[in-house]
Order: sequence, then structure tokens, then C-alpha cells
Amino acid sequence: MIECLKLRSASLMPQAAVGHLGWLRGAIGAALGILTAGIVTIVCLRSTSPALPWLVAPMGASAVLVFAVPASPLAQPWPLIGGNLLSSAIGLYMGASVGPAPLGAAVAVGTAIAVMSLTRSLHPPGGACALLCALGAAGPEGWGWPYMLPVAVNVLALAGMGWSYNNLTGHPWPHRLRVPAPSPDSGAIVYRREDLEAVLADWNEVVDVDIDDLDAIFQAVHRRVARRERVT
Repeated sequence: MIECLKLRSASLMPQAAVGHLGWLRGAIGAALGILTAGIVTIVCLRSTSPALPWLVAPMGASAVLVFAVPASPLAQPWPLIGGNLLSSAIGLYMGASVGPAPLGAAVAVGTAIAVMSLTRSLHPPGGACALLCALGAAGPEGWGWPYMLPVAVNVLALAGMGWSYNNLTGHPWPHRLRVPAPSPDSGAIVYRREDLEAVLADWNEVVDVDIDDLDAIFQAVHRRVARRERVT
């Protein structure tokens, strides 16, 4: 087991501290995102609903995605907003209407995954929102629909900071595909997009990268190899 973990960690590419995808940029952005979400929620809700939380824990996981891996399909604005809000609503409903708390929580998380997948809003922190809201609704405090308010304000504030911070620090968000410029060698590409789709289907695995990005990477690698072959 230890050897397996060592092998796995050795295969991870080191990440620089600076640059438009450096870990320092992501860490500062996440801190600013959580700070913004907390302050905006306090300003919006504390005067009228002081009992409601001003931050919900799943926002920490959302911040990791939005600021540290902003190109991920799971970190885009619709998954961030739709995934968290849909899952929270499902959690509140299931927690209040389905049997014991463990059962309600389980049904909430499973249903949230299904709904996020069907609405193309899959966002891992959404599962945490569903669990949190299901337990809150089934618990002694009996969370009701007003608890959607802090989640909604948190998510919208985080999305606003994600948009401004990522774009200001050199990474377009929402993510835009970097389509390579045509080159004289483009006709020599020996694979087609269908081949890439077939391989991913054979793997039967969810890969956290958009297929268009993979296609662009393959084309860029081909052009680099072609240039090297011409030089040699």
C-alpha cells in the first residue's frame, strides 16, 4: 500500500508557486472568495435572519475547484451555481420527508448526483451541500427553506469573485478552449476525434478534463513532433 501511494504521488507533476496556474494564485483566490462570500452573506442576511449561517462548509471545496483548477468542467459557473443550489434543495426536501436521518442523507446525496448529472451541473461540493442540508432538516433544528438563502448568497458571491479574480490573474473563467491555429502539417494528423471518444469509452472512467481540451492537446503535440522531425 505504501509503495502504491509513493508511486502515485511520484507521478503527479509538480506545480509552481507563481504563474497563472500557480498554487499561490489559487490559494490567494480561494481565501478572497471565502472572505467575499462570508462578508456579502453577513451584509445581506444578518439584519433580517441572524439565526442563519453566514458560511456553509461546502463552499471551501467549491473554492478549491474554482480557484485551483478553473479549467475543470466541474469548476465552471453552471456546475458551481446549479450543482450547489439544486443539491441543497434536494437535501432539505429529503431530510424533512424521508425517514431516519441516515436514510434521508443517503437518498439526498444519491438523488443530488443523479440530478446534477442530468442537468450537466455535476459539482462534487454539491454532494456535501445535499448531505449538510439533509442532516440539518432531519436534525433538532429542523432546517427549512430559508436555509437556501445563505447557500445562494455564498454561491453567487463566490462565483462573482471567481469570475473577477481568475480573469484578472490570467485565466479566463468560464474556461475558454484554446483552439490551435491551423498549420501546414494539420493534414498529417493520423487520429480522429472519434478515436479519442472510443478510447475514453473503453476506459469507462470519468476523466476530469474536457474532451475538446484533450483534442487540442493531441493536435498541439502532433505539431510539435512534426516540427522536430523536420529539423532532424
